[in-house]
Amino acid sequence: MYKNLAASLRVALCCTLAAACFSSPALSQSPAPIKAAWVYVTPLTDAGWTHQHDQGRRAVEQALGARVHTSYVENVPEGADAERVIRDLAAQGSQIIFTPSFGYMEPTLKVAREFPHVKFESITGYKRAPNVATANARYYEGRYLAGIAAGRMTQSGLAGYVAGFPIPEVLQGINAFTLGLRSVNPKAEVKVIWLNEWFNPPREREAAMTLMNQGADVLAFHTGSTAVMAAAEERGKLAVAYHSDMRAIAPTAQLTAVTHLWGDYATRRVKAVQDGSWHSTDLWGGVKEGMIRVDAFGPKVPPSVQREVLARQQDIVAGRLHPFAGPITDNTGRPQLAKGQTLSDAQILQMNWLVEGVGTRLPN
Repeated sequence: MYKNLAASLRVALCCTLAAACFSSPALSQSPAPIKAAWVYVTPLTDAGWTHQHDQGRRAVEQALGARVHTSYVENVPEGADAERVIRDLAAQGSQIIFTPSFGYMEPTLKVAREFPHVKFESITGYKRAPNVATANARYYEGRYLAGIAAGRMTQSGLAGYVAGFPIPEVLQGINAFTLGLRSVNPKAEVKVIWLNEWFNPPREREAAMTLMNQGADVLAFHTGSTAVMAAAEERGKLAVAYHSDMRAIAPTAQLTAVTHLWGDYATRRVKAVQDGSWHSTDLWGGVKEGMIRVDAFGPKVPPSVQREVLARQQDIVAGRLHPFAGPITDNTGRPQLAKGQTLSDAQILQMNWLVEGVGTRLPN
């Protein structure tokens, strides 16, 4: 009897200890999810720059599930407002904050000094710190390819370009587009209208209309909305979608799309915070790295043109084609690059001139 009682007590004790072990918070609770936040310079719409970064945020959620909690703040102007929002997100416990706008660079750096344990991803910025990484994409590669398509499709020989600010990134795009255009249509020209803002749909539309009134039958743009695409659709012209596929807005006008893909990069960076391997890096990826892609041709584009553009895209991947290969002359007649040479990354990043074929001078 006592032996049975002792055995029963031992069993009960073991069960109690086992239950206590399995109910211990240290063993039953999963690690807290990483808090990742994004700051968007424009409203979140169905296409465009902000849309593509939000697609990146969604890709992080899909990849990491319950291991991540994401948030975002949209339509945040560059400058003091951006600094306030970034600081609030850091103070609220965000462990990694993505700030995808060139004008967010300085506010990001300032807040990063106040929160040394928070990681920051300055997208399109170029200044780093121990807790600030920088990343950008070689948009110019996609622009060159879109220029080839435009050169094959234009009938007037004039392409229009609606541009935000004359910063190197925008100049790279205009120049690469023009070089691609003239690689297949040497007499074609590009006319630019500068807006000096990223997002203003009425002004973007007005600029597009002006360019078409001046004879442009193909449009490109470096602004934040879909207004240029909608204007081209309305007028029966062609336009190159930027940031994302915009056939929903311009089903017949879309020539092709220069698509930005941020999901893989954002997922890798959040995972790095999670496993403790995050460090400040500088990435400039393009077609080869899967960060830029030209696709989503519209119904007016013949298969032969599509095949040509996709073949040139593979040439870029393989290193057989560099958009900025000499000889290159700027639109003031000054030689910028000799035959047989290519621009270095440093030269591309500091670009402050427009190529021959751009009929608009660079603003002061």
